[in-house]
Amino acid sequence: MNKKRVSLVLGSGGARGYAHIGVIEILEKKGYEIVSISGASMGALIGGLYGCGKLDEYRDWVLGLDAFDVAYLLDISFARGGIIEGEKVFKKLAEMTGDINIEDLPIKYTAVSTDIVRKKEVWFQQGNLLDAIRASIAIPSIFTPVTKEKMILVDGGALNPLPVAPTQSDLTDLTIGVNLYAKIPKPKVKTGKSEDIRKHNIEMAVRELFVNAKEERKFSMFDVLDKTFDTMQDALTRYRIAGYPPDIMINISMHVCNTFDFHKAAEVIEAGKMAAIEAIEEIKPIP
Repeated sequence: MNKKRVSLVLGSGGARGYAHIGVIEILEKKGYEIVSISGASMGALIGGLYGCGKLDEYRDWVLGLDAFDVAYLLDISFARGGIIEGEKVFKKLAEMTGDINIEDLPIKYTAVSTDIVRKKEVWFQQGNLLDAIRASIAIPSIFTPVTKEKMILVDGGALNPLPVAPTQSDLTDLTIGVNLYAKIPKPKVKTGKSEDIRKHNIEMAVRELFVNAKEERKFSMFDVLDKTFDTMQDALTRYRIAGYPPDIMINISMHVCNTFDFHKAAEVIEAGKMAAIEAIEEIKPIP
């Protein structure tokens, strides 16, 4: 039987996006051929790295990061509409991907961003891959926005956390969406990795590195941003799914981690694998 051709839609959700790595690994293992990817925010990042054949290298890198490693990658800036410039992270990504354009990828690829001037989605389907990803992941108030022509571009999830629409014209067997805001219990995962070196979350690491604050942790700016963005993304995801439902939805618990827990790659990737295996059982064989 021929491989099933899949259009894969990868949702936004900050660090929860590591689950996309696990989903892709399971889809490939089960014999699905991913020929098209549409993604917002972390979905655009993971999809782009997969498209240029560098996802394994990225996975190995993030699996080695603890909270303090992530904190050192944050180039703090309050000058251009966001706390983090993102230059350190993208320098590392550029070392992985090189200078590559979207139209040179072996699969169809769309990165979705949001233009806050025109209040519209922007679909990147050509041009520099990393530039498109950078525009798609610019979480408002966290990552500095991208200025392009007359547009000010921020996170694609601000308008479309699960961008199925760019895949509507694909000639594929299935459209599979990965929702990072499912209201389901947090899965119990075992990674075999010690928790000791990752006992602090990202905010505490930043506070200790840059503020040297040791007082008892309170409900902070990071908490407010995290919960606000979660609330917005959850509502928008349900709205978008109603308008453009994929054939199969792989649901990742919104409780698997917080938006900024980029030091939790191992357990989130494993959660993605578990969710993909469960969803695939519902897929009927294609003649």
